[in-house]
Amino acid sequence: MAIDPVLAQLLANNSQWAVDVDAAEPGFFANCAKGRPPRYASQPLCFLDVLWIGCADSRVPESVLTAARPGDIFVHRNIANQFHLTDDSALSVLTYAVDHLGATHVVIVGHTQCGGAAACHAAANGPPSEPSTPLERWLAPLTSIARDEGLSVSEIVEANVRAQVANVVRTDTVQRAWANGKNIWVHGWVYEIEKGKIRDMGISVGPS
Repeated sequence: MAIDPVLAQLLANNSQWAVDVDAAEPGFFANCAKGRPPRYASQPLCFLDVLWIGCADSRVPESVLTAARPGDIFVHRNIANQFHLTDDSALSVLTYAVDHLGATHVVIVGHTQCGGAAACHAAANGPPSEPSTPLERWLAPLTSIARDEGLSVSEIVEANVRAQVANVVRTDTVQRAWANGKNIWVHGWVYEIEKGKIRDMGISVGPS
């Protein structure tokens, strides 16, 4: 079966990237395979600083935006950068990052021109109805915020980041880390697609 040209291009790009990286930094991939980023080679196995919780939007690739390399950032992405307290996928990522990788910063990253925020705005301004699809159920908490507060799309983006920061702070993982004296910080950022810049919302929460 012939491979689709789009997929073939992705594989070819990857092959060239691997060649280029190996030429520029011999041993990079061997170090990654050991479970530690090269810049942390002298530190404990799998030491990381940052957990990025962002949107699945293809215009917001965390490694590209921050000029990071493989092994620099632990990542969880979903529709509209949600952190539901009943979502075992997100909770397990947070727990692994904090308890096993030694992450000290959890960053919730929203972005402008967010389709999820636009969908919540539309739903909030339409006739009330029970969520009936996986996407509607996923976005329901944010839709409620948009409806209750009468927000614009851009305001929804920021309110969403604030809500997810609050959710992360409420988790047993973060509360336990603070109780054990760990210096964990939770931050809220917005990536402005039209500018290519990340803006810190100034809502960081750390140990008291």
